[in-house]
Amino acid sequence: MRVAAPVQRVDPAIGEPPWRCLAASHRPRRPVGGRPWMHTPAVPGAADLAPRHSVRNQWDLLAPLGIDGCDPAGDALEMPEDPAARERVDRRLAALGVLTNERIAVIHVSAGNPFRRWPAESFSRLASDLARRDPQRWVFLTSGPSDHRAAAAIVEAARLEAGAAGGRIREEDFDLAELPARAGRAAVYIGGDSGPLHIASTTRTPIVALLGPTLAERSRPWRDPRWFSEIIDAGPLPCRPCQQRRCEPGDFRCLSGISAERVLAAAERGLAASGGDAGGSAPGVIFRGGSEENHTRCHCL
Repeated sequence: MRVAAPVQRVDPAIGEPPWRCLAASHRPRRPVGGRPWMHTPAVPGAADLAPRHSVRNQWDLLAPLGIDGCDPAGDALEMPEDPAARERVDRRLAALGVLTNERIAVIHVSAGNPFRRWPAESFSRLASDLARRDPQRWVFLTSGPSDHRAAAAIVEAARLEAGAAGGRIREEDFDLAELPARAGRAAVYIGGDSGPLHIASTTRTPIVALLGPTLAERSRPWRDPRWFSEIIDAGPLPCRPCQQRRCEPGDFRCLSGISAERVLAAAERGLAASGGDAGGSAPGVIFRGGSEENHTRCHCL
């Protein structure tokens, strides 16, 4: 965030218990609604599942400072790439035999909870199809520490299905500092609504986001619309969005309803948008909900 006006002291408290807010404070606050010694002006929060982007909800906290409005074109999420991390990533790719002119598709198979995780068989089908379609394409599957076993099983199944192309499907671990470098080296990034998706969105790499119980209006990557982003979901469902505590239908249809073929087609569009370089551009953000024929450019700002 860049602010031209002088910066005032601000101590936002988001969902913290009063004792923790008090411990973090250094001086009395202006009286506000029943908490006379705790907080400065209160900022109303949007409903938890409201179709309003979470970045806008957090940006509202700056309104008392006279900082209003935000837009992904001018206020995109930023995360500087660590040159040392990029060097480590490049060395590891070279050691695996990945040439500089070969293209990489990164698929992140983990999610913050089971309600956001695309089925394993869909991931394996996607990985095998991506590898088979281009002999100069590598597919790297990544996961969180608790999902290594599941990721390894997905890679094994994808390799069997890909046949001779299976050698270009790999599972690789990268630390947090290497996440932007890894995504920046890719020609396309594919994943569900998780932290790595939003880290990848800080690069120019084309993004294919798979949204299950969350809405594009709230959780789509907050990035410059010049860079390719395609958001895919299962379309309108009576149970969506949800609190991600229990699947009422019991079959996770908001994710199982997204076919590997649809995601593959979106990934190919992202690869085409990136051209010969990792991190290409395409106009705007595409939202595809429900059937492949029913899609519109996303105006969920």
